[in-house]
Amino acid sequence: MTEAPARGFSDAEFAARTERAQIQMAAEGLDGLLLMTEPELYYFSGFQTLFWQSPTRPWFLFIPASGKPIAVIPEIGAELMRRGWLDDVRTWSAPQPEDDGISILTELMSPLASKSARLGLMKGHETLLRMPLGDWERLMAALPGIRVADATGLMQALRMVKTDAEIEKLAHICAIGSATFAATPEFLREGMPLDAVFREFRRTAIGLGADNAPYVVGAADQCGYADVISPPSERPLQRGDVLMLDTGCVWDGYFCDFDRNWAIGRADDAARRAYDVLWRATQAGIDAAKPGATCRDLFSAMSTVIAELDVSGGDIGRLGHGLGMQLTEQPSHAAFDTTELKENMVLTIEPSLSYGNGLMMVHEENIVVTDGAARLLTTRAARDLPIV
Repeated sequence: MTEAPARGFSDAEFAARTERAQIQMAAEGLDGLLLMTEPELYYFSGFQTLFWQSPTRPWFLFIPASGKPIAVIPEIGAELMRRGWLDDVRTWSAPQPEDDGISILTELMSPLASKSARLGLMKGHETLLRMPLGDWERLMAALPGIRVADATGLMQALRMVKTDAEIEKLAHICAIGSATFAATPEFLREGMPLDAVFREFRRTAIGLGADNAPYVVGAADQCGYADVISPPSERPLQRGDVLMLDTGCVWDGYFCDFDRNWAIGRADDAARRAYDVLWRATQAGIDAAKPGATCRDLFSAMSTVIAELDVSGGDIGRLGHGLGMQLTEQPSHAAFDTTELKENMVLTIEPSLSYGNGLMMVHEENIVVTDGAARLLTTRAARDLPIV
């Protein structure tokens, strides 16, 4: 396992991210950018807290056309935010339902409203308005000159291409995830309830250095499984089961996201065949992941192999995605996504297929796109379906 990199980022890293955003803002004619979701605030400020789990308080970050971002946050977060690189942190006592930061935002952006400026806001796919709709309506009513523009593409393009410092963190959490999967057969046993498997997996991941293992899903049943998102049951593992575990462990705000499959005691020919096809489909996706290729190209490369067994491709909708501060990020490896791959994108390669009588199987690895062949961040899964 790799030695842990330093936590957090340098001021220079945040300054460079802000400058790249402001260059793109100028190109798109944006006079400011208003952000209010956890990954975006972390990306520009380094602000990291579990308080995001509570819906009670909103958090805002304003990116001006030049200069440092300005935080508009509840007073409870002021001390933590001021430890970072930002100089301008404006706060209020929250929660305050009648005015949860709205008057501060109004004062901050009034100069923009007076000149009919364009304000960027993330409005598109995989975004949300993390404030009450009524508060947003009051804010816009107080700033009648503001013209709101969609900044989704701007922000997603920035975050899709990782910096070297981000890739270090991603490589570290992928190494922890790989070590956890390598240790899993040591505690698996016939008769072990599936929910106990999940709990032991989480304990192992945290024991090996993960900050948390918030995403652990999977399934186990005879010769295969039928879904991959259900909570675990108390059903004991049985001889002939195929077990899949999929995890998103996190370290310093960055996720891994990959899975592994095992057969308990024995594996039938159908499960072995499905595993073989998926392993080769995964390799086809890894081989296709080069700068200049598109996400559609990766989807097609994997689908060609999957079609040897399943023409539907498992009907999951996509065969992988971006990875970083969120378990799933843009882009999507799907027929509709023509995003061009660039060096330093971090991606999951995630083919799936259907087989047998309503069974499915999923396989997943994490990679970084380089100027040559893609580099695996995860330890590649065994070539043949492992039996434990």
